[in-house]
Amino acid sequence: MSDKNPERNRSARERLAQQREKEKGRERRRRTLIVSSAVVGVLALAAVVGLIAANAGRDTEGGSASGPAVAPSGAIGEDSLTLPVGASDAPSTLTIWEDFRCPVCAQFENAFRATIAELADSGQIRVEYHLATIIDGNLGGSGSLRAANAAACAQGVGEFAPYHDVLYRNQPPEADDAFGKNSRLIELAGEVKGLDTPGFRSCVESGEHDSWVGKSDAAFREGGFQGTPTVLLNGESVFPSKGGQQISPENLKKWVAEANKGKKAGTATPSAPGASPAPSASSGAPSAPGAPPAPGASTAPGTPSAAVAVVPGTAP
Repeated sequence: MSDKNPERNRSARERLAQQREKEKGRERRRRTLIVSSAVVGVLALAAVVGLIAANAGRDTEGGSASGPAVAPSGAIGEDSLTLPVGASDAPSTLTIWEDFRCPVCAQFENAFRATIAELADSGQIRVEYHLATIIDGNLGGSGSLRAANAAACAQGVGEFAPYHDVLYRNQPPEADDAFGKNSRLIELAGEVKGLDTPGFRSCVESGEHDSWVGKSDAAFREGGFQGTPTVLLNGESVFPSKGGQQISPENLKKWVAEANKGKKAGTATPSAPGASPAPSASSGAPSAPGAPPAPGASTAPGTPSAAVAVVPGTAP
């Protein structure tokens, strides 16, 4: 009897432990179901709110992403989707894909603005900007589209670069769709000398370049880029790093110097809007689709990112 009792007691303890584990498992599943239901409800609400916000923006501010794509004067490249800044014969090209509502884009621009301007002004690089509307799709609203259209309107009168900088210096919080109001975009145009004109206002309020912006965003998606900002030096991704080195103003200057070794700085004056600019110095340079976004960067819906919660909504 004494030999069997320990075995019987052990079996009882094991059965009790198994029962407790089953109960814990049922409790975990119950909690998971509750949390999942809550998350689905929140995301569904966010999607509805985003759709309402996007529709409200279109109704009250005018403009539409449908219709013929009207490229701004001075745009270059395939389908005229590139906004160039700097000498057309610069030995290197810095390609930047951005969304005016993207907070990491603002951080990049505000940190590297002086460096990029210095490199462009000295003929070391030509900067080629491309516009995307990721945040509108992720969070709802129309600020990405409205700001991109306004920037294209500024490009049409040769003021893209200064207006671009003003927008990033005054970027609202990511979830705040302040750029969805044309009145705010026109107000900010007052910070660029000579930009706030009847022609610019009409261009902004009518959404003259909305379809062009939509086409640019489609090119971003089709290019396989995973987030904004995407920054390429002669087709090679340099943001957030290159060759194991983190990007910094000093490293960017070093990388450009290495790429330009033995080459002359560009001297060609940028073409005025409406003129036919010379081809890019890096024409034909391969792009770098699939480059991973930096932590916190804005990602296209469906793109994994540990630092970005992508809310389902209208796919940009």
